[in-house]
Amino acid sequence: MSRAEIVIDLAAIRHNVARLREHLRTPMMTVVKADGYGHGLVEVARAAREGGADWLGVASADEALALRAAGDEGRLLAWLIMPSEPAEELVAADIDVTAYTAADLEKFAAAGDALGRTPRVQLKVDTGLSRGGAAFADWSNLVALARILEAEGAIRVTGIWSHFSASEDPTDPISALQEKVFGEAVAIAEEAGLRPEVRHLANSAGALLRPSARLDLVRVGIATYGIDPAPGVEGSPWADLGLIPAMTVRAELALVKQIEAGAGVSYNHTWVAEEPTTVGLIPVGYAEGIQRRGGNRTEVWIDGARHPVRGTVCMDQMVVELGDASIEPGAEVILWGTGADGEPTAQDWAEASETIAYEVVTRIGGRMKRRYVDTDVDTEQGDDR
Repeated sequence: MSRAEIVIDLAAIRHNVARLREHLRTPMMTVVKADGYGHGLVEVARAAREGGADWLGVASADEALALRAAGDEGRLLAWLIMPSEPAEELVAADIDVTAYTAADLEKFAAAGDALGRTPRVQLKVDTGLSRGGAAFADWSNLVALARILEAEGAIRVTGIWSHFSASEDPTDPISALQEKVFGEAVAIAEEAGLRPEVRHLANSAGALLRPSARLDLVRVGIATYGIDPAPGVEGSPWADLGLIPAMTVRAELALVKQIEAGAGVSYNHTWVAEEPTTVGLIPVGYAEGIQRRGGNRTEVWIDGARHPVRGTVCMDQMVVELGDASIEPGAEVILWGTGADGEPTAQDWAEASETIAYEVVTRIGGRMKRRYVDTDVDTEQGDDR
């Protein structure tokens, strides 16, 4: 047993992608940015392709190029290309790139000219998130320039897209407004003469909760990994989809010992034993991405039962109360997993730590090893993580 490891079930990824595609009935982009949401960029991408992903989506140039270096040849969109980053390598690798500004368009066109290739470019419009994308006031000028460059053969516009700000909350009227603004942006682009292959707006929550936003393509991120993008939302189809959390985080119990009533546990004694009890030491902490806020709030699974984390989560370790359970050092500890046997899930940790499950799974790592299993074929492999 590894002292601490992240176990990723590739069969769960394949299953989730296939099931989502079946349910949504729309071409699907699987988002694998941030090292596959903490699950492993290349491995997740391969499993997603096997599950039927039509596109892959990443944030950075480095992520896109890593996928090409690993052998992925399918449609791939990158959307956060820095002004200082040259575009030639992306264009040469047949990666769809995203333009927010006229400067972006000119940069991609110049790269294509230098290579003798026609870059595939998607245009992003800001419909209300006030993050990436062209401001609506600048949109007409951007699409006009894109059309000129396309007519010259300098670029090919393959998509128009935007991003929801609150799709996990169906009661927030912003989503309907964003859909309206996006429709207006597409109409402006079409009036300018652009005919993109795909229009896409919906992320995981948008795809599941707003069928009207599915359009030509949906971008599914967190749901790919078996995590509900809109937990607790009434009327969500989530419970019927049968998606499986792909990540299990486990460790070896390092130490078991008795403490007396009145003994304080961990830094600043934020928990004090009210009676004699047994505690165990788990060799992971916030250096591995464990939520420090989880002290005295979260639970782990040991020997068929949940046990509470006691005291402050430290850099390298944390303490759990074992009570009167007969547990020895070396026992397996599951911090979170699928929940199928009653163990905590990433969502449980998110709620206890007052954050979102996205953060829980993407932050985990540090000194932990990552191990891949495939429960469809019962094989395993590891990496150097």
